[in-house]
Amino acid sequence: MKNKSPLVGTKKIEIFIVDDHPVVRRGVAILVDKEGDMSVCGEAQGAQEALEKISSLKPDIVIADLGLQGMSGMELLRMLKQKYPRLPVLIMSMHDESLYAERVLKAGARGYIMKEESPDKIVIALRQILNGKIYISEKMAEEALEKVASGKISSEGSSIDVLSDRELDIYRMIGQGFGTNKIAEELCISPKTVESYREKIKEKLNLENSVKLVQSATLWVHRGSLN
Repeated sequence: MKNKSPLVGTKKIEIFIVDDHPVVRRGVAILVDKEGDMSVCGEAQGAQEALEKISSLKPDIVIADLGLQGMSGMELLRMLKQKYPRLPVLIMSMHDESLYAERVLKAGARGYIMKEESPDKIVIALRQILNGKIYISEKMAEEALEKVASGKISSEGSSIDVLSDRELDIYRMIGQGFGTNKIAEELCISPKTVESYREKIKEKLNLENSVKLVQSATLWVHRGSLN
């Protein structure tokens, strides 16, 4: 299924895929393997499995989903940057990049791409990152330049920055209308743990009660969907 084979003796770019959906991994693998100079060297459905395989396979770049069960894609990213600081990581997610792109780039990712983007954008992102550049959508890049040009600093963004990665995940899910039990199920943690996180979020964001928390989270998610 591989086209445009490279010259004999040329080493292919080896790519490792981390996603808990087999269909997604297969789709990305087919896309990558169509490129003559690229090859998928390994796959994992979770962060721990990825860390073990990456250690031995030593890929040139990693594509990781943000919404992994158990250890999140953000936690995996931070661990990879600690162990392999020069290994580039492209984060792929179903979540709007206006909600997460800045955070993952600060954590060390070299790019952020939404799963709803056209398939060819994945290859474009990979090549851009491998050429030493950072990949975000044109829309996100324009918004970033506009902020710089206007001198605007997002007070909303600075307040959200006080949340840990897990707290931000829960804050987003609250804003999407998920209840405690559903959040616990999605993140593979106990409802009691979710409640503990909710209290920490309220404290960090100076929100008086659960109603204020839901209102704040809903507004944040809504703003992100409009960007």
